Amino acid sequence: MVVQAAKLPAPGETVLGGTFLLNPGGKGANQAVAAARLGARVMLVAKVGNDVFGQQAILGFEREGIHTEFVSVDEDRPSGVALIGVDRHGENAIMVAPGANAHLHPAEVELALAAGQGQPWVLLQLEIPLATVEYAAREAHDRGWAVILNPAPAQPLPTSLFPYLYAITPNETEAEILTGIPVMDEPSAVAAAKVLHSLGVPRVIITLGARGALVSQPTGTVLLPAPVVRAVDTTAAGDVFNGALAVALAENRDLIESVRFAIRAAAISVTRLGAQASAPSRAEVD
Repeated sequence: MVVQAAKLPAPGETVLGGTFLLNPGGKGANQAVAAARLGARVMLVAKVGNDVFGQQAILGFEREGIHTEFVSVDEDRPSGVALIGVDRHGENAIMVAPGANAHLHPAEVELALAAGQGQPWVLLQLEIPLATVEYAAREAHDRGWAVILNPAPAQPLPTSLFPYLYAITPNETEAEILTGIPVMDEPSAVAAAKVLHSLGVPRVIITLGARGALVSQPTGTVLLPAPVVRAVDTTAAGDVFNGALAVALAENRDLIESVRFAIRAAAISVTRLGAQASAPSRAEVD
């Protein structure tokens, strides 16, 4: 649920806003929709409540061509919701009530993993229980599948998780929480990436908003710039980036070209209002 206003409220302040939008969202859902619109065959593993939000979510996934056989319905808890404020510069502040998301358990993930075919790419984020994230990463890694972790919402992570990852994609805030290094510029991003490498992650992609993304891997480190656009709403930019990254990697592009593709997709998304509504089509990114 999104409200646009000239500024974000300070503690104790009420800001009179303008446009109100009710959009389907959630990090995993946004990433799934972004990947599907860019041409991937997507299976979403998730949990929603038995309420109007959950019903609308599943219908929306099906309209996008996403496989929903592993989207389960929690009869006892509501669907997760997010309250989002967006200022005149497109910056946002978000509060999330996880609801059913907080009760997606390893046993439900195991059913989906068992149904995986070929060499799927596994994209994870942190709006589900951390124990479920680590279970999914470990089991996918043991099957020889590549795992991308978007460590959002930001939180400390167990070091046991990192060796299961093909790549990690924090933004500046998330990178600081994971490494203790404030990411303010390219040198500090490089330093944070080195810490993540030391924890066992072979590929680190630190997203830097309008500055693009820093890519650090065994062959070297490079800062890839973002195109200049007029930002309207940055709400799902990171999710679109991650969905697009997974699509490009699944198409056997190298990491640098995959990140360039993801940056372009994210740049388009910030020029539009909404979360899933902002995800571009493949034709637009190409």
